[in-house]
Amino acid sequence: QVQLVESGGGLVQPGGSLRLSCVASGFTFGESPMTWYRQSPQKERELVASIAPAGYSTYYGDSVKGRFTISRDNVKDTVWLQMNRMKPEDTAVYYCQAVVFKGHTKNEYWGQGTQVTVSS
Repeated sequence: QVQLVESGGGLVQPGGSLRLSCVASGFTFGESPMTWYRQSPQKERELVASIAPAGYSTYYGDSVKGRFTISRDNVKDTVWLQMNRMKPEDTAVYYCQAVVFKGHTKNEYWGQGTQVTVSS
């Protein structure tokens, strides 16, 4: 079955960096767009960054543009989110999402999430 396993979250000081990983299995990773979302108690779920299947096209939410970078390796079936110059408002649970197409069917799969806390 489809599995997405995130890791790399933790506590970081403002201005610091973290790198999140999401390892995928159970589907053809290289055919799926991958997206990082985040959710905090005070806010609605927010799209952070998205990357096309081949990795040549990316999209970033306005709040992270210029600070975060999404990348993927279709051999390792992994997508990363490099987060730099982090701010307290980046505190959230970060989720990896895969969109898997099967014929005319589109299914979304989510990881369990990884907590990121930005605090001094």
